[in-house]
Amino acid sequence: MSNLVTGVAQRPLLGILFMCLAASLFPVMNGLVKVLSAHYPTEQIIWARTASHLVFVMLLFGPRHGWWRLARTVRPRHQIARSLVLLASTTCFFTGVKYMPLAEASSISFASPFIVALLAVPFLGERLSLVRLAAVAVGFLGVLVVIRPGSEVFQWASLFMVASAFCYGTYQLLTRHVAGHDRPETSVVYSALVGTLVMTAVVPFFWTTPHSLVHVLLLASLGILGGLGHYCVARAMTYATASVVSPFTYWQIVGAVTVGYLLFGDLPDAYTWLGAALIISSGLFIGWRETRERGPRAP
Repeated sequence: MSNLVTGVAQRPLLGILFMCLAASLFPVMNGLVKVLSAHYPTEQIIWARTASHLVFVMLLFGPRHGWWRLARTVRPRHQIARSLVLLASTTCFFTGVKYMPLAEASSISFASPFIVALLAVPFLGERLSLVRLAAVAVGFLGVLVVIRPGSEVFQWASLFMVASAFCYGTYQLLTRHVAGHDRPETSVVYSALVGTLVMTAVVPFFWTTPHSLVHVLLLASLGILGGLGHYCVARAMTYATASVVSPFTYWQIVGAVTVGYLLFGDLPDAYTWLGAALIISSGLFIGWRETRERGPRAP
């Protein structure tokens, strides 16, 4: 038995700890995005997020794997496509979060597992059972409860969150497609590299000189927080199986509520809690079903 498998069997609590840490870092990053959105255009914030993330992962992986080897891929078109879809997801999320509370934004973003379950049918040829379809329907019902279309509390920014979740679900499917061909480090680098190149071409048209050194540090911290978050997710997967640690990604809702209250005085209403409960319950059920279905086929 390999060390990796031994580590998985012996250190699940450490894996859970890393996943909870990741789920605590992402809401902090999103809160800073909302703060900075009052001073800088979305395009500049996205550029800061991707560029600082690229610097972080190159410093993290470059010395060990080699700077140029990280960019070698046998699926260049798929890597570029998944990176562009991730950039679209980030753009939609950063645009929408300016206008709505963090807890609501995070709740809607949890819809990506349902989108993966639906898109896996045409893209990966997976079967969508009636049970899973019912779970997807409950999850989307939760999204509707949160955004409440047609009511007075509906915000058009919610549509950006739905689009972000859709793009992120597509990104996850493309990541599955390249996972068997490229190293994870290469995929991580491409995720930051493509976004940085695109936004570097765009940001000069929207550039606003940072008002202070504090703002410079906050802009740079976006990529570091995001990079650390993704690193913690990867570390969590090395210490425990995905079925053990994945449910703890929903710890983000606690972080989003905490950050939203501390920074903006926002507290979710009863409908947001109800919708989030439906979304999270359905996501956990879909994850459990996938674990049961794929478990017997795992080597």
